[in-house]
Amino acid sequence: MHASEPLVVAFVSDLFFSTRIESAAGIAGFGVHLLERADALPGRPEPTAASGEALSGSTGSLLDWLSQLQPALLIFDLDSKTLPWELWIASLKSAPATRRLPILCYGSHVDTERSARARDAGADAVIGKGRFTQALPQLIQKHARRLDLDAISADCAEAMSAEAQSGLQLFEAGDYFAAHEALERAWKAEAGPGRELYRGLLQIAVACLQIERGNFNGAVKMFWRARQWLEPLPAACRGVDTHKLRTAAAAVLAQIQQLGSTRIAETDCSSLRPSAWMEPIP
Repeated sequence: MHASEPLVVAFVSDLFFSTRIESAAGIAGFGVHLLERADALPGRPEPTAASGEALSGSTGSLLDWLSQLQPALLIFDLDSKTLPWELWIASLKSAPATRRLPILCYGSHVDTERSARARDAGADAVIGKGRFTQALPQLIQKHARRLDLDAISADCAEAMSAEAQSGLQLFEAGDYFAAHEALERAWKAEAGPGRELYRGLLQIAVACLQIERGNFNGAVKMFWRARQWLEPLPAACRGVDTHKLRTAAAAVLAQIQQLGSTRIAETDCSSLRPSAWMEPIP
């Protein structure tokens, strides 16, 4: 899913706080998605394998969902009895696909032990309920991550580098490892936000390599990681139809999640070849 409106995702069980968050976020120009219970997570069929980063159960669904949404801010209610906030915060901050998402927590100011647990899990800020209620608009503005979409679009209007073109030629030929190496060099050679196109592409190449090797977990993780770099890009970037690329990546990810680890070899990756989503390389 690609959307220009920044989004706040709030894991809140208390109606008083959920309405406050919706109001404050709306005034600040953010969309809001509220989640009250772990069993209410949106998602698709669960992945069928797990190791390292959790790929199954509620944590796997959470990582899949939030890596797709790429919200500007996550808010956790530490007093919630229906959300495993400690497990989820630790998982989000340990997974490369989601660890850049800022996390703001609030809870009782007298429960210092719970606040310490939230910080240890990886929360970026932990606020007492009183201050949270009084300063919510300012807290959202302070902690939410806003992307400079104008700068991204301007940099995407530049030509694709020769090194990146070489990487995509290798990608087209099915040499995914060499494609990754070339695209990584292209990414490191630039400083502007348009370079993240190359970062997303190199991770798609690695995902294809993992599919080729039958590595279900590795492929899922690389698709999740690629989202954070491809999602902010405009519909076209340096000759790449990023809408087609995102759509193709989402379809292949859904396919391998449905097939599972024992049938990953049946995956059809033809829609991920560069010729399917970019202008011909001269």
